[in-house]
Amino acid sequence: QVQLVESGGGLVQAGGSLMLSCAASGPTANRHAMAWFRQTPGKERECVAALNWKGSSSYYTDSVKGRFTISIDRANNMLYLQMNSLKPEDTDVYYCADRTDGLGPPRSHYSDYDSWGQGTQVTVSS
Repeated sequence: QVQLVESGGGLVQAGGSLMLSCAASGPTANRHAMAWFRQTPGKERECVAALNWKGSSSYYTDSVKGRFTISIDRANNMLYLQMNSLKPEDTDVYYCADRTDGLGPPRSHYSDYDSWGQGTQVTVSS
């Protein structure tokens, strides 16, 4: 199983920016697809952004379109989420996720992913 470690979370004022990073190790492969999710306690884990395995196609949930950008550095097994124009409603724990069978378009349901990081807290103050 792939091991994932997120970093880059923190406290930021509304309108500010953060970049989350996810380091992947273990049996990574080019056909793996990756994504960022977020979760509020008591709610279902929500896909924020996802990539297909080639990194050529992306998915964004409506609330972050135009503000967040997902990217991948396969050479270094790193996944990123650049978050701009942050809003208080973006406050959540953010998780990196990996899907072994990465064929097809980006997937946005948490059940499609096999491995998860421990999460990093993002807090946006108003």
